[in-house]
Amino acid sequence: MRIVGLTGGIASGKSTVSNLFKSHGIPVVDADVVARDVLKKGTGGWKKVVAAFGEDILQADGEVDRPRFGQIVFSDPAKRQLLNRLLAPYISSGIFWEIAKLWLKGFKVIVLDVPLLFEAKMEKWTKPIAVVWVDPETQLRRLMARDGTSEEDAGNRINAQMSLDLKRNKADIVIDNTGSLEDLNEQFRKVLFEVTKPLTWNEFGLSRQGALSVFVSVVIGVLICRKISSGNGFEPS
Repeated sequence: MRIVGLTGGIASGKSTVSNLFKSHGIPVVDADVVARDVLKKGTGGWKKVVAAFGEDILQADGEVDRPRFGQIVFSDPAKRQLLNRLLAPYISSGIFWEIAKLWLKGFKVIVLDVPLLFEAKMEKWTKPIAVVWVDPETQLRRLMARDGTSEEDAGNRINAQMSLDLKRNKADIVIDNTGSLEDLNEQFRKVLFEVTKPLTWNEFGLSRQGALSVFVSVVIGVLICRKISSGNGFEPS
């Protein structure tokens, strides 16, 4: 199985690229979706977070007030690190099971969409790594327009993540999203061609088909050896 790492920054257009993969039949494991699930009321992640941050972060229905909670953690690095430590085990487990389900279905190429791919040191799970990049001014302008937030709040959210320039230097594939949607689609066609190339032998060996091939080969080998041994009158001790 080939696991393509997809990352970027807030308001970089990563979600747009993720949707392009989905529209071309490539399944996407979205870490943000997993993170939302592990923070639902009553889950282990929810209990840990409420115990650490108090019930003031909850809505009347008991669910986490995400906009309010986001302002708290994005403005305080210590609280943000605490949140990441509390939820990391639940998110990693959730991502693993989503990948396992796709493996069992026989998919050969999937996309792992993780905003904090490098920060969480999950890049070692993926190859190649694609980074959706925009310049800082464009990122700030788009975030303020998208969320209707102040420049200060938008800046805090951007600064809470690794810079896109640094992520770009770590990438195998860079998708420049400073242009138009047509420009993005043109770049995506090239990326799609790259990530859907035939699997390497190592990647094939990690796919369900590869595992089945190995299993069948082992069974055939065992049967042949038993037949040869039987023909030679060999009796195991």
